This record gives sequence, C-alpha cells and structure tokens, in this order.
Amino acid sequence: MKLILNKSVLAALPLAIALAGCAPSHEVANPPQQQIPASHVSMDLPAAVKNGWPQTDWWKDYHDPQLNNLIQRALANAPDMQIAEQRIRLAEAQARMSQANLGPEMDLSADIERQRMSAEGLMGPFATDTDGNTGPWYTNGTFGLTAGWDLDLWGKNRALVKARIGELKAQVAEQAQTRELLSGSVARLYWQWQTEAAIKAVLQQVKNEQNNIVTVDKALYQRGITNSAEGAENDINVSKTDQQLADVTGTMKEIEARLMALTNSQSQSLNLKPASLPTVSAQLPDTLGYELLARRPDLQVAHWYIEASLSEVDAAKAAFYPDINLMAFLQQDALHLSDLFRHSAQQMGVTAGLTLPIFDSGRLNANLDIASAQNSLSIAQYNKAVVDAVNQVAKTAS
Repeated sequence: MKLILNKSVLAALPLAIALAGCAPSHEVANPPQQQIPASHVSMDLPAAVKNGWPQTDWWKDYHDPQLNNLIQRALANAPDMQIAEQRIRLAEAQARMSQANLGPEMDLSADIERQRMSAEGLMGPFATDTDGNTGPWYTNGTFGLTAGWDLDLWGKNRALVKARIGELKAQVAEQAQTRELLSGSVARLYWQWQTEAAIKAVLQQVKNEQNNIVTVDKALYQRGITNSAEGAENDINVSKTDQQLADVTGTMKEIEARLMALTNSQSQSLNLKPASLPTVSAQLPDTLGYELLARRPDLQVAHWYIEASLSEVDAAKAAFYPDINLMAFLQQDALHLSDLFRHSAQQMGVTAGLTLPIFDSGRLNANLDIASAQNSLSIAQYNKAVVDAVNQVAKTAS
C-alpha cells in the first residue's frame, strides 16, 4: 500500500510542477490609487438633498412646451444619440456572446461520402468484392450529435463576461452623458434665443418711441419751433437702433440654425415664439461630497471602464492555467447508407481534454501586461476626470 501511495505521488508530481509553472513569470506593476474607490460610491442620495436634486428630465421644471419639444426632438433624432444607442447594442451583443461561452455547445451533423477503397492502404481488406465485403466502392454515411463544454475551472470566461458587462454599463453611462450634454446645449441655446428675443422686443419699443419723436420733431420743425440739427440727431438714433435690431435678428437666426442642427430638423424654420424667461428655484447642497460627484455620467463611464479592465486582468491571469473541455458524441456511422439507421451502426463516446500552455514565446505574459497597463490607464483617466469635474464645479459655483 505504501508503494502504491508513493507511485501515486510520483505520478502526480509532473502535473503539480506543470501547474506551478502556469503562474505569471514576472511581476506586474501596481496600478495607481483610485480617487473615489467604488466602495465609496453610493447611488442613493442623502436625504438632505434628495428633494431638491435635479431629475433626469430636469428641463420640464421650466414648464415650457417649446423647450420640451426641442429637447425631445434632439434626443430622438440627434446623430450623437443614435451613435450612443448603437454602441449600447454592440456592447449588449458582445456581453451575450461572452455569456454564451459559459454554457455547453451541441451540433447536429450529417455527411455522405462516396469512396473507392485502396487495396494497398489501411482499408485494403475492404477493397475487394468478396464474402462480407462489397468493395471497392462504398457510400459512407454519418449522422449524429456532438457536444462540448469548457469547464472554465479558473474563471477566465467568467472574468471576460464581467469585462463585457462593465463595458456595457460604461456605454450606458456614455449615453447618459451624451443625453446630458445634448439637452443642456439645447436648453442653453433656447434661452439664448429667448434672451435675444426679449432684447429685440425692447429695441422695437425703443424704435417705436424714436419714430414718434421723429414725427413730432418734423411737425415742430415745420412750425419753426426746432432746428434741423435736432432732426438729424433723431435720425441717427433711429439708424443705430435699426442696426442693433439687425444684429439681434442675425444672432437669433444663427442660434436657430444651431438648434436645427442639434435637433436634426429638416424644416426651414423652428417657428419659435418669444416666451418669458424662467424663474426656477433649485435646492442644491452647500458642499459637494464625493458620493454626489461620483454620480456624474462622465465619472460613471470611467468607473465602469475600470471595472471592465480589472476583469480583463483576471482573465489574462486565468489564461496561464490549463483549459479542461468535455466532449461527447452520439452518431450513426455505416459504410452503406442502407445500414445507417441500424442499431449496430450506433457509436458514442465521451472525451475529456486538457490544454496546458507550456511555451508561447511570452504571449501570455505580454497579454497580462497589456491588461494591467489598460487597468492602470483606466484608473489614471478616472482620476483625471475627478479632478476636471471638481474644477468644473468650482468654476460654475464661483
């Protein structure tokens, strides 16, 4: 019994040595620290700011049908939103593809082969037309099922699924970022147009008053009460106002053209009507904590790319270990089609396969370095996005 045990240990020793050699052969650089760790990010708002926090459709707080219509058209028709939507579709398909790799596969196959046996080859005995043989021509038929399953003992495929899901969530966050930027741009341009419209209305009133003054001045001049110099000055004032009106009208047309581009409008005009400028009261927190800052779509994009890159590192590490696959088949196989569906033509089998990487010219190590570098890059980009977000908020609040 002792001898058998020693032999078992010796038999397992090469496998143990091989598995030990599967680990990465060099150190991987540590990634930089993340400014806002994922464990510190909560999607639940504090009660103190929950009531005043802007909603997804924040522009509806202005209660302006024209603005609602413009933003709705922009979100539905803008090329940037269509690109973001297609990227999400692509990421969803890639995630489903990775998920499918976790399960088994089964194929149905059938083939027919007309073959003449060689009398000098391995199948030479079947090349004669003797008792028990009908050679040299045979019509071989095969029909049956084959199945396979990668057991994924080291979690490589599962890590790739997590990576694809992380990328999908990043694309969803990018769509939210695009939605935020697009709706904000439309709202800013719309209120710029309304501001110019209000200025135009004031200028029109000024011009009306100036025209009245010109009319009165002409009447007084004809009676000899005023001189021509006063009339000339009034005409100059009217000309200045006309120029200001022309400038404002040109600015309004330029803004409208930009709005038409954002909404992908095919009409000649948006037919905007002047509206009163809004008065919206917002209750935002006095201090902006990281738990609120991390809710920004641009930071969510960077965060999910970090999660995806971490899973890519896990998959790259798991690639150093052996793949174990199970394969099975159930088939009908016969040299003559007339015998294909007989019970005696049935064949079946189960195979367990192991693939162990031994020498790959450094491919696995390079792949791990790529994944690790991508993870470090994602963290660095996230940290930069945090700094940029803080600076942007500080400038806006100042």
